[in-house]
Amino acid sequence: MIITSLRSKIRLVFSVTLILLGALFVYAIKYDSAKIEERNAAQERAISHYLYSYYLEHGKIDEAYLDAQNVSLITDKGRVIQIEHFFKQKGGEFKRYAVDTIHLKRIIIINNDRFKLILENKNKAKLPIKRVLIFSTVFLLIILLYLWIMRSLLPLSELKTKIQTFSQGNLDIECKSDKEDEIAEVANEFDHAVAMIRELLHSRQLFLRAIMHELKTPIAKGRLVSEMLNDEKNKARMHSIFERLNLLIDEFAKIEKITSKNFELNIKPYKMSDLLEASIDMLMIENPQRLISTNIIQDYNIEVDFELFTLVIKNVLDNGIKYSIDKHIHVVIQNNILEIINNAEALPEALENYFKPFHSSKKGLGLGIYIVKSILDIHQMKLHYKHEEGKNIFTLI
Repeated sequence: MIITSLRSKIRLVFSVTLILLGALFVYAIKYDSAKIEERNAAQERAISHYLYSYYLEHGKIDEAYLDAQNVSLITDKGRVIQIEHFFKQKGGEFKRYAVDTIHLKRIIIINNDRFKLILENKNKAKLPIKRVLIFSTVFLLIILLYLWIMRSLLPLSELKTKIQTFSQGNLDIECKSDKEDEIAEVANEFDHAVAMIRELLHSRQLFLRAIMHELKTPIAKGRLVSEMLNDEKNKARMHSIFERLNLLIDEFAKIEKITSKNFELNIKPYKMSDLLEASIDMLMIENPQRLISTNIIQDYNIEVDFELFTLVIKNVLDNGIKYSIDKHIHVVIQNNILEIINNAEALPEALENYFKPFHSSKKGLGLGIYIVKSILDIHQMKLHYKHEEGKNIFTLI
């Protein structure tokens, strides 16, 4: 398992630190216990040696010395028998000198040629309070340091949320910070970038709206003038031209909405054949049957935004006709896919290059496929392309 999260790495570092600290504390306690045990053993042997020497010199046991060493002489017969029985079971025979713990009490047996004593060492191992305090303080400091660092990373989570909101097209965010750390610097720079983008988008929207407004007026005047023509054929042709220009302006408005994500999808189920029919109507061509042949093998329903998705199909149809050798395309609906086929040379570049806005085009603005890609991304759909036997095949999935 690869740890990539910054928080996970920090948790891992502190966890390892605490584990090592705990292991060091356990080792220190065991070391202290061993040292105490070694010191007690040396003390008990010294007591045994002193009692033997003192007995040889005075012929008795120095009980005052035992009291001073916090060692008591066991004289109760019941306890003596019980202790002797314990040592015999454990060692097989009664030794000259033995030390063991019975019922949490340290018992010493001295059995030599002069006397036989059973003693109880009442000296208890002291709790290493100093060491415990030191380790507890270090442990607490590490915990507090961990909490402080994790709290310092909280603004990073807030910044991540703001960035995700921004990526969804919501520019009404603010992530300024009055702190002075690196996260605050990043947050302030990102807030400044968002403000700049917001201003640029606002300026672009005003610019596009101004252009579209200015174009609408001459188009409307042109349509009025075309109505005054006496030749019905020219009148219809001029009317179609101005309708086409008006439709292009509407498309520019949709492009502006799509790229700025300033719209709400109206997703509903539609038959693909109905979407295709509406898209052909949007082409505004006379007698579309002479340019487009359709073959509905198996119709199907699809949940899309009607206006946007018909714009997708219309742009693909328009490009298919425009670049076809015989100015004719064949549309097939089957197996939950829509295929648009034309007789044409293979695309000179990879399809992905045409997804860029204002891609070099001899017969248009280079926006058609860019619009298609943008709308399909919104619908989580894709456009596929292949060239087989002199035919370009575009597939909507």
